[in-house]
Amino acid sequence: HGIFPWLVENIFGSLDGIIVGWNLRCLQGRTNPTEYSVALDFLDPSGPMMKLVYKLQAEEYRYDFPVSYLPGPVKASIQEQVLPECSLYHNKVQFPSSGGLGLNLALNPFEYYMFYFAISLITQKNSSITHHVSPSNSAYFILVDTYLKCFLPTEGSVLPPPSSNPGGAIPSPTPRSPAVPFTSYGIHHTSLLKRHIAHQPSVNADPASQEIWRSETLLQIFVEMWLHHYSLEMYQKMQSPHVKLEVLHYRLSISSKHHGSPAQSSYQALHAYQESFKPTEEHVLVVRLLVKHLHAFSNSLKPEPLSPSAHSHTASPLEEFKRVVIPRFVQQKLYIFLQHCFGHWPLDASFRAVLEMWLSYLQPWRYAPEKPPQSSEPLPRTVSEKWAAFIQENLLMYTKLFVGFLNRALRTDLVSPKNALMVFRVAKVFAQPNLAEMILKGEQLFLEPELVIPHRQHRLFMTPTLSGSFFSSWPPTITDASFKVKSHVYSLEGQDFQYKQMFGPEVRNLVLKLAQLICQAQQTAKSISDHSAETLSSQSFFSWFRFTPSDMNGSYTGNDLDEIGQDSIRKTDEYLEKALEYLCQIFKLNEAQLTQMMMKCGTAQDENGKKQLPDCIESEDGLILTPLGRYQIINGLRRFEVQYQGDTELQPIRSYENATLVRLLFRLSSALNQRFADQMEVLCSREDFIGRICRYHLINPTLAQKTRYTPMLKDRTSHNYGPRISLRFLASYRTLGSLLMIYFIASWFCIGPVGCTFIVLFGYFLYAILMTFFEGWKPHQH
Repeated sequence: HGIFPWLVENIFGSLDGIIVGWNLRCLQGRTNPTEYSVALDFLDPSGPMMKLVYKLQAEEYRYDFPVSYLPGPVKASIQEQVLPECSLYHNKVQFPSSGGLGLNLALNPFEYYMFYFAISLITQKNSSITHHVSPSNSAYFILVDTYLKCFLPTEGSVLPPPSSNPGGAIPSPTPRSPAVPFTSYGIHHTSLLKRHIAHQPSVNADPASQEIWRSETLLQIFVEMWLHHYSLEMYQKMQSPHVKLEVLHYRLSISSKHHGSPAQSSYQALHAYQESFKPTEEHVLVVRLLVKHLHAFSNSLKPEPLSPSAHSHTASPLEEFKRVVIPRFVQQKLYIFLQHCFGHWPLDASFRAVLEMWLSYLQPWRYAPEKPPQSSEPLPRTVSEKWAAFIQENLLMYTKLFVGFLNRALRTDLVSPKNALMVFRVAKVFAQPNLAEMILKGEQLFLEPELVIPHRQHRLFMTPTLSGSFFSSWPPTITDASFKVKSHVYSLEGQDFQYKQMFGPEVRNLVLKLAQLICQAQQTAKSISDHSAETLSSQSFFSWFRFTPSDMNGSYTGNDLDEIGQDSIRKTDEYLEKALEYLCQIFKLNEAQLTQMMMKCGTAQDENGKKQLPDCIESEDGLILTPLGRYQIINGLRRFEVQYQGDTELQPIRSYENATLVRLLFRLSSALNQRFADQMEVLCSREDFIGRICRYHLINPTLAQKTRYTPMLKDRTSHNYGPRISLRFLASYRTLGSLLMIYFIASWFCIGPVGCTFIVLFGYFLYAILMTFFEGWKPHQH
């Protein structure tokens, strides 16, 4: 008993994160096979650690867990002496004695062990990782899966805990009275355990109560530690009016009493619920594992018997637990958790983890016992009508979060294959046959006119969670599908919630904007691919011998091909094409409208294949970018063609140039231009073939226009805009590499430096003549 808290802390780490413990999140069988297998065996549900937990459980020990390390909303409510609705905290809050440091929860050994195990995923998230770790292969991830399979089995029942007494059972915790009366926020449901053992004389007489107690406790701890985090605005929205009045009345009633510190102000009390919560990708993966297992656990429910009376007598506590596990324990907190992630997760590819967790929850039929028939061609699986009730009772999970995903997709770069894959995944899931129709049916049920008494309707809609017992005492006309859908929506979003239809005109316009962005992204990917092909074809062997500074006046026009490659461009196009097809199926988009949109995106390129300018508006100060124009620039859809228009000799030194050579060649060219300026002007003024060559290669046509408005300088310097020699191209590493290669070839044939110089000069002279002919006698900027 004495070493148990020390042992738990040394395994899972301290609550403040200073002691890392065994660092189960970074322990993998691939890197540390011995420690990995020993840790899993030691912490297994039938291992030595759990045997110690059950032994201490039989002796009814209690251990203190600080309230200050609980999730923000729970911590703030307990500190305000308002009891959370979860039965996990009931009869466990212990106020400190005189001189105590804070509130504590008095937990039994099983609860204490699971609290530390679950919260280590949050408190140890900043621990140092010396090597790349795959979260799904870590010891922590495997232990979560093991505990879920043991205490929430899809087949059979929970294994009985080992006991030193043959045939004996470990008693569950006895109810304890709180030291101070608490007010409960929300109408909470009692534990399933209490409903089954409240009238039993002895807990040990019913092993089924042990089974349901451990299963329910494990699930509640996982949900509370991993999902019970939300912001101040979400907390205020969750509170119904009568609860706010109840809390206010309670604060006023205890303000003059001596219990602890005086009551906080309303602003301070609500501000305490604000929590800076940033879930990690590993956290989301663990939650997805929980969601997938709960679907399998819930779908393993045995078929209901024909006689209702027989069901009431034969159904075991575990079977009833399967029936209500998702709507009662998981739905609300998971919805809030997903909303938080959709609104605060960075706009990058790491959102894929959140997306897959959301899609896993939306598809419980994937984890049903029946498997689809195997066929040579994978066909889309039709969603059975039996899932209509689940879809209707989780309507906001489908509709509101889909709108949240649309808003994210409209702000991401869809040219990236990872972002295109996420749009494809969501469109593919919602395009499953019969799914969109059932979602539309759920929206129609919610929008049906009210047929119940207003005050009764309001009283029932304020309930925070759903359960079958809510509808047993009301007439059948009230317990229809429409009432269940409305109860679900109002319980999660409040009475004043303005529902936005997924198949309404507003969301349809968002889908059309997304379709337009998909078309633009396809055109951008195509242009990148075409530009890459042209660049590769133009880089011939002879191009290495070009000594003209062809890229001196422009900036580097790189693209993402160096990072994503041609294969990824092809994948992006495939993902976007299929996503657009699925969106057309879901929302019945007009083909003529889409064709017009595609043509509009296709004509966004001019005859030279370059993008148009970003969307702008003209003002007195020039062009001003619109929000659409900023989006186009950020995502690389359009850009301004910015080029250097000054003196090419005076532009900044480029990264592909040798800085020392640039400065030396500038001085040399300045001296040559000053010495031979008159001779070059005479040559360029000739009307024969020599004059045409000199004008083509010695005059910059752009800068020559300035001589019409600027008087000619008396001293011939590099700032003269007339004919001049430019040697800066010799400072390019490309040119230097070409010269070095020529000299190596010349030395191989024993031509010598003089012969090499002659070959270079002759080759350049021949190139100058050919360029003059091929350019049609037009001045060219060099």
